[in-house]
Amino acid sequence: MFVYQEVKVLTIVVVGAVLNAAALNLFLIPARVLSGGVTGIAQLISALLEPTPFHLSTGILLLLLNIPVAYAGWIKVGHRFTFYSLISVVATTLFMMLIPVRPLTNDILLNAVFGGVVQATGVGLTLKFGASTGGMDIVAMILSRAKDRPIGFYMFALNAIIILSAGFFFGWRRALYTLLQLYVSIRVIDAIHTRYVKLTAWIVTGKAKEVQQAIYSRLNRGITKIPAKGGFTNQDKDVLMIVITRYELYDLKRVITEVDSRAFTNVVETTAVFGLFRKEKSI
Repeated sequence: MFVYQEVKVLTIVVVGAVLNAAALNLFLIPARVLSGGVTGIAQLISALLEPTPFHLSTGILLLLLNIPVAYAGWIKVGHRFTFYSLISVVATTLFMMLIPVRPLTNDILLNAVFGGVVQATGVGLTLKFGASTGGMDIVAMILSRAKDRPIGFYMFALNAIIILSAGFFFGWRRALYTLLQLYVSIRVIDAIHTRYVKLTAWIVTGKAKEVQQAIYSRLNRGITKIPAKGGFTNQDKDVLMIVITRYELYDLKRVITEVDSRAFTNVVETTAVFGLFRKEKSI
């Protein structure tokens, strides 16, 4: 079962890498529409180096920029998450070498929209199965694990720099299309997975002790246990409340399914968290 799950995740990561590479080479790079995060930085540097003897492809730059990020993730976040993130980046680089940089259309609007949709589909699927495409996802995880810093500001600032750079170097029309691409990406990822940074899971279970122990062994989070009684069955149960990041949702679902497949879980968006947001015995 464990091998099957890991093979499934690996397959999804590779599919996500294919979609990411196709979006870049067939839509975004030919149209000079920048992506968000580290990928957008790689696109920008590659475009600026194009007229020089030191030109490097976007794929190679994406890999190089992710090496220090992956190293930090390996130390600060965890091996599994970082391992699959690195596989995603390497696979994206390889597929970008195989897929020719050839636009399917010369319409910049279509390139921005469909590039955003295809790329976000790959990112959303990868996140849904507990991995990431590297770059800002690893940085976000590090910041969340460290001091619960709000990462929205950092991601907004980085994307703002990318948009302004697109306008400065490629014209403000390209900047507006870059903004459109980012908006489309966010909406698609939100539809496939979740764009929210933090989530609260309410778990109604008759095996609270076992579920707690399993969560503690997999996730670096605290749990609040609340006594409850089934309204229909009148049986005694417990409600476990846990706040997680979006990257941990896949692992939480696996833990609950393995320990208590009959547990009822409600996952909701968390707007803000105050106080400790790390592993504690109980709150």
